Amino acid sequence: MKKCLLLLLTCLSAHMQAQENPVAFVHAHIIPVDGPEVEDGVLLVQHGSIIAVGRYGEVTLPENAEVREMRGKVIMPGLVDTHSHLGDGSGGDRSSALNPEVRILDALDPTSDSFKRALAGGITTLNVMPGSGHLMSGQTVYIKLRNNARTIEDLLFCEDINSGICGGMKMANGTNSIRTDPNFPGTRAKSAAMVRSLFTQAREYQRKTEEAESDTSKTGPPRDLRMEALVQIMKGERVVHFHTHRHDDVLTAIRLSKEFGFKIVLHHVSEAWKVADEIAEAGVPASIIVIDSPGGKLEAMDLRNNNGAALERAGAEVAFHTDDGITDSRVFRRSAAVGVREGMSRQKALEALTIAGARMLELDSRLGSLTPGKDADFVIMSGDPFSTYTHVEETWVEGQKVFDRADPQDKAYATGGYKVYRSSVYFHSH
Repeated sequence: MKKCLLLLLTCLSAHMQAQENPVAFVHAHIIPVDGPEVEDGVLLVQHGSIIAVGRYGEVTLPENAEVREMRGKVIMPGLVDTHSHLGDGSGGDRSSALNPEVRILDALDPTSDSFKRALAGGITTLNVMPGSGHLMSGQTVYIKLRNNARTIEDLLFCEDINSGICGGMKMANGTNSIRTDPNFPGTRAKSAAMVRSLFTQAREYQRKTEEAESDTSKTGPPRDLRMEALVQIMKGERVVHFHTHRHDDVLTAIRLSKEFGFKIVLHHVSEAWKVADEIAEAGVPASIIVIDSPGGKLEAMDLRNNNGAALERAGAEVAFHTDDGITDSRVFRRSAAVGVREGMSRQKALEALTIAGARMLELDSRLGSLTPGKDADFVIMSGDPFSTYTHVEETWVEGQKVFDRADPQDKAYATGGYKVYRSSVYFHSH
């Protein structure tokens, strides 16, 4: 028994030591995103971080490095999806059109197989949203798809789940939130008025709170979770992710952000091509979607796949997103490929899958490019990212392999239908 235990401990120690050693991916075509593409390149990672990137022969390989041959492969940063609904979560309900106190992180299943769909597509970071059926559906959550997560804390970027800010705020306008329900607006004008009214209340709450903090003789208002979240928005601590389609709704969203001084990312922006100059002039980034099967809501009928090109020409920051399950995370790269076909530059399309999205989530100091010091989140592909023939072969998060197409179970997540994601029984019966 003692011998078996000693052998087990020895094996575990060796495994841990191997993880501590640097790993060098050599002879790959590397797309750092923050610099020129590198032929015959090297990516060196250790302790979950990127150590070096460069041409083979110009990067010193440590003697204890594990060397992996990548000839014929392409390596790029892990993809950043700025708008997803994976994880089986939910947000606000019909009790109010505005639910700033609701946190999607309280409703997510961190073990959901739906996250496998993202990993199979090379996505390593997600902004998971509550739904868009409200003027304010609740707080989003930024998550890293780390290996073997059991709790939501295992996926978060924030350190304190209760006092920290773990994501942004989901807002919407247009037809989604217009209803006959008495708690909801019936027109676009009423929608904007309800938002303005709530933010005005939050300004007063903020004023009274700050007065009480600076003058101990005054009593602040009772704690209000709704107001707290809105104050965080107005103080620039929480980004607003704003679902909007029609050009007039886009400008309304920008107008609200200016009035109350909050940081905003426009989402979907079907008619961005109509107001691209105004979006750029406002300095507002846009996270857009590509739909290759037209249909759905009338306000999106003028959606064009050259939105990315129009925004790039205007000088606006642009990223792509999946809105999964509207589009499938496994083919996320296709959105940028369509963008290139419709006039985007290759460089901006690559950025729109990676660093642009990281900036929109304010995580670009850690994500979005193969830069020494950043997290070792990267994708190994069989070819060019914009080729329809290219497969994601491996996805790595913080130096750990989290998806491997060579593994039959992982391949099933990459190629199978939705039955794969509905029941783990599938893998016990096949």
